[in-house]
Amino acid sequence: MNAYTRETFLPETSIGYLVRSIHQLGYARIDAACADEGLTGIQWSALIAIHFGQTTCAALARDLAHDKGAMTRMIDVLEAKGLVQRDRDDGDRRLVNLSLTVEGQAVAMRSRDKVIALWNTVLADWSTEETTALIAQLQKLRRTLEEFA
Repeated sequence: MNAYTRETFLPETSIGYLVRSIHQLGYARIDAACADEGLTGIQWSALIAIHFGQTTCAALARDLAHDKGAMTRMIDVLEAKGLVQRDRDDGDRRLVNLSLTVEGQAVAMRSRDKVIALWNTVLADWSTEETTALIAQLQKLRRTLEEFA
C-alpha cells in the first residue's frame, strides 16, 4: 500500500512539511526557553550534544544538520562565553576535541530542565501512550531514512 496519492499529498499531510514546521515551531519555543541563559536553541543543542558525546565540530554539524563553517563560528561564540573548550586530540593532533567547561555544563543542565518543562507543557494534553508512540514512530522513520540510501 502506498502512503500517498496525488490527491492525498498535501502540505498538511506531507511528512516532510509537518516535520519541518514542527522543527521551526519547536526551535522558536526553545530559543525563548534558553534566552535567559544567553543561548539560542541551536547553541543549547550544541551544548547538550557535547554533553552526550559529540566531541568535534564536524560531528556536531552533521548531527545537528548545520553548516560546518557556521558550526565553527558558533563554537567560537560558546568558547568566548566560557562554555566550551577546545583541546587537541592526544592521538591525532589534527583533531580538535570539544568539551564543556564547568560553567558550560551548568548552563546546559539548567537549559535542559527548561526544555524538559517546555515539552512537558506542550505535551500536557497527550497521554503517556501517545507520547511514547510518537517518539517510537519518529525513531522508526529516522532509522528508515538512514537505511534508505
